[in-house]
Amino acid sequence: MSLFFLMPIYVMIITSLKPIDEVSLTQMWALPSTVSFEAYAFAFERLAPNFLNTIYLVVPATILSALFGSLNGYVLSKWKFKGSDWIFTAILFGMFIPYQSILIPMIQFLQTVGLYNTIPGLILVHVVYGIPITTLIFRNFYASVPVDLIEAARIDGAGFLSIYLKIIFPLSISGFVVVCIWQFTNIWNEFLFAVTITSTGSQPIMVALQNLSGSQIVQWNVQMAGALLAALPTLLVYIFVGKYFVRGLLAGSVKG
Repeated sequence: MSLFFLMPIYVMIITSLKPIDEVSLTQMWALPSTVSFEAYAFAFERLAPNFLNTIYLVVPATILSALFGSLNGYVLSKWKFKGSDWIFTAILFGMFIPYQSILIPMIQFLQTVGLYNTIPGLILVHVVYGIPITTLIFRNFYASVPVDLIEAARIDGAGFLSIYLKIIFPLSISGFVVVCIWQFTNIWNEFLFAVTITSTGSQPIMVALQNLSGSQIVQWNVQMAGALLAALPTLLVYIFVGKYFVRGLLAGSVKG
């Protein structure tokens, strides 16, 4: 089953290593007669500026959405107030709002505040849209933190921020790993917001990857090389920190 699942990856890799004259449906499964890295060089040259745009987008958007989700989860799990459950429900409702339904008002808002066609505007959108899922994960994660620990800190004179910074935040490392991997992957691979909010000069890598297809002839070896380059960062994240993602899940970050 794993080999069957990896068959498209095999086709992508061997196609990306072929010169253009060997790329065809009849030779799709055949190994290249000569290994060529020209497609990777061309794809990297075209995608490099957009790769940096994505880095400028993903890093702050991931960190901010994780921090806001952590604070929301902390408040809604340990500092409950009248109506907090309704507020939590309203926040979760944001997870089920389709992207397409808010595109027009979102673009109008970004144009009004001067953030349309900018990386900061795209960061704002991803942070706002990421808050519901990050809040859910952290709220459920903090639910496993003993209330007695919070009460003991309050008796000792610790306030809202002191408890968060000295007790909750140090206990949240595995939760932050889960949220950051989740958000990093989603934001890196997102296409709809990127293609509607940004244009040439500020487009993330997924939009630039689409533009590699050209208008007349599709260079499939370049397309495959570009797709592999675009997917490499998320692949490396799961290879090197994937075990911490699983540990974070098992630690209770998505348990009710």
